[in-house]
Amino acid sequence: MFERLDEPSGARVVFHFEGEVVSAFAGETIAAALLAQGVVAHRDTVVSGRPRAPYCMIGVCFDCLVEIDGVANRQACRVRVRDGMRVRRQAGAPDPLADRAP
Repeated sequence: MFERLDEPSGARVVFHFEGEVVSAFAGETIAAALLAQGVVAHRDTVVSGRPRAPYCMIGVCFDCLVEIDGVANRQACRVRVRDGMRVRRQAGAPDPLADRAP
């Protein structure tokens, strides 16, 4: 469905999405790399649990929220890939108090 218009000539980096290895080009965003690999849904909605895909690709709509290296609510369209990062699909809304000590 999605494809790169021009093949980038930059270095390749490898990151993990949902435990799978994804190869990307240095400098591209997580959203662009995932779309190029055929991964469309990046998160599930809070209310219905339905899958959402990147929409605006400029950081306005928040439909591309993912968890990156354990940090939730990151915009995949605004974060550039880097070697070894771990990305997960975000399911609903994370508990904002989960990392607080009692």
